[in-house]
Amino acid sequence: MSLQQDIMAALKDAMKAKDQTALTALRAIKSAILLVKTETSGDAELSEAQELKILQKQVKQRKDSAALYLEQDREDLAAPELAEAEIIAQFLPEALTEEEIEKVVVATIADIGAQGMKDMGKVMGIVNKALAGQADGKTISNIVKAKLV
Repeated sequence: MSLQQDIMAALKDAMKAKDQTALTALRAIKSAILLVKTETSGDAELSEAQELKILQKQVKQRKDSAALYLEQDREDLAAPELAEAEIIAQFLPEALTEEEIEKVVVATIADIGAQGMKDMGKVMGIVNKALAGQADGKTISNIVKAKLV
């Protein structure tokens, strides 16, 4: 079953359960997917990598918003954002631990023979492709920086 079908099924379940938080999050995903489809080629199916990228972006947006709300002591606004991020994250593959990410980074650095920070872009590109949907870019970036110093 494709991601879009999974989301539609979850959307129906949320409607039956009258779960407004889930409805908001799932409708946002559906909207983002449709937006990307219309920008590209209309009815063409999105690849799994594109779908994962959309989901990651949706989760990141909500976490960033929640962080801003928390900085301003607005926990009442942060809580729904974090709840929506959790709902969207259910559709992402299992996230890797920092140790697992570090192994991939070290292996990539060894494979391409990266020498220092000048090679960070190369390493980041390869690792981001390898770990699509399993790790966020900020974590990968921090590990790459630590290893290339």
